Amino acid sequence: MSRTLIAILLFGFLVLFIFSPFAALAGLMLVLLVAGFFSLLGNIFQAILGPDSDS
Repeated sequence: MSRTLIAILLFGFLVLFIFSPFAALAGLMLVLLVAGFFSLLGNIFQAILGPDSDS
């Protein structure tokens, strides 16, 4: 479950980096946002449907 919480936290940081006023590489950050979003969805579905593999 901690892997899912870390993924949510990292996704939140990605969103903050994109909307920050000093984001010079906004295009690259949008690609990272999409990749982070799909990774976050995968981790959430794995936490809901799959067994706990953090042990």
